Amino acid sequence: MHDFEYEAPTTVADAVAMLAKHNGSARILAGGTDLIDQIRMGRFAPDVVVDIKKVEALHSIDISADGLRLGAVVPCYQIYGNETICRDYSALADATKIIGGAQIQSRASVGGNLCNSGPAADSTPALIALGAQAMIAGPNVIREVPVEKFCTGPGKNVLQPGELLTALVMPARPAHSGSHYLRFIPRNEMDIAVVGAGASVVLDESGKNFVSARIAIGAVAATPLFAEEASNLLAGQPVGDEAIEAAMAATRKIATPIDDMRGTVEFRKHVTGVLTRRALEKAIERARANTGS
Repeated sequence: MHDFEYEAPTTVADAVAMLAKHNGSARILAGGTDLIDQIRMGRFAPDVVVDIKKVEALHSIDISADGLRLGAVVPCYQIYGNETICRDYSALADATKIIGGAQIQSRASVGGNLCNSGPAADSTPALIALGAQAMIAGPNVIREVPVEKFCTGPGKNVLQPGELLTALVMPARPAHSGSHYLRFIPRNEMDIAVVGAGASVVLDESGKNFVSARIAIGAVAATPLFAEEASNLLAGQPVGDEAIEAAMAATRKIATPIDDMRGTVEFRKHVTGVLTRRALEKAIERARANTGS
């Protein structure tokens, strides 16, 4: 295993300063469930590993009338163990429950999952469906990036040398809203997604019409995708097979999967539509149960 220096700052400012000082030769460790294996396998050979778990500000879960602010290193088990997140941000809870097993969930964070930028990451489609913004701190600026624009390729993202993801911010959930994330894997044991789909919907008071929707898919392109056309097709439409099938067709259209041992292109495109339907149907069920009271 490659030798490296280890740093453990206690503030965001110190973490950013360390990253900037090493100018691209440092790697950030949040939960470490991906990074340690990547160093062991020789994918990365950093001079310095900057462990950000001691930065207290990155551990917070803040829920207010403005929405949810999730610190970058909050582990998965704390997310699906939060009653409010399970109720109002269900897609995120769904995703964090299926990332690895219990040991992984005790360390892995949604922030780390996003920064690893894997096309099959489970939490990223859920974040996109929930309209999350990535909060990024750098040496000279703090900026926001919509999560659907964060990943730029397999293992690549918009973070520049010296920058650090600090939080993920999601807007407040209105009454009559619901969300869901699910994936297809080839076996019951732990595996990465062959296809993943997240959906969030807002219905009118009758529960019979879409007000708005956001659909995201994973593992079927170089990055997780926001299915914008499919989402827009649902706005203002009656809840029913016609609208949902139109959304299914639109998500299939943007899927550009690969052939590999887990599935063919044709199979993955078919499953993309199936999971879109199932994600929407569960999100609708949850929205009808959420009166906002």
